Amino acid sequence: MFFNKKFILASSSFSRYKILKNNKLLFIKKKPFCNEEKLKKKLIKNSFTPQRISLELARLKSKSISKKKTNNLVVGCDTVICFNGTLLNKAKNLKEAKKKIIKLSGKTHDIYSSASVFFNNKEIWKSTQKSKVKIRNLSEKEVDKYLIKTKKQILNSVGCYQVEALGPNIIEETKGDFFNIMGFPLFPFLRFLKNYKDRQI
Repeated sequence: MFFNKKFILASSSFSRYKILKNNKLLFIKKKPFCNEEKLKKKLIKNSFTPQRISLELARLKSKSISKKKTNNLVVGCDTVICFNGTLLNKAKNLKEAKKKIIKLSGKTHDIYSSASVFFNNKEIWKSTQKSKVKIRNLSEKEVDKYLIKTKKQILNSVGCYQVEALGPNIIEETKGDFFNIMGFPLFPFLRFLKNYKDRQI
């Protein structure tokens, strides 16, 4: 095993859990002790950029666990999708999902994924990556067929697609890191873990 430093993942995201688990990293998952939606609204009200919102939410999640779990590395993460200068929210139902996909059809949107590592209530590392995704020009019939395949599980994704699953059915092209589109800046984080391990030796 290349990276054997155990950490706490401050996230309830299955995609992030899967990314880290597939890379044989040692961690446990804990839901952050903060109201993400309330914090996000406050950051938007204060006119923070999408990139900054992603990073601040990652920080707040990590910090909320680090306060209670001393002497542990805590990794907080967050992903936001920006389309035409506006942050997108998760669709509440398949009807909303259909409207969103049709809105994104034939266009490109930005994805910002951030990670923040805290140790004893202090941030020791952070990273934000940007990727772009273009959705194919879809007919209403094609969107309906896609949603029949994905069912309600697609409501867990802000963009109404999972690039690692059925997302390629509606995605025309991507620019940037695959894992970042999934919701985690994996390669920068692995470099951090290696450097952190080296400092401990």
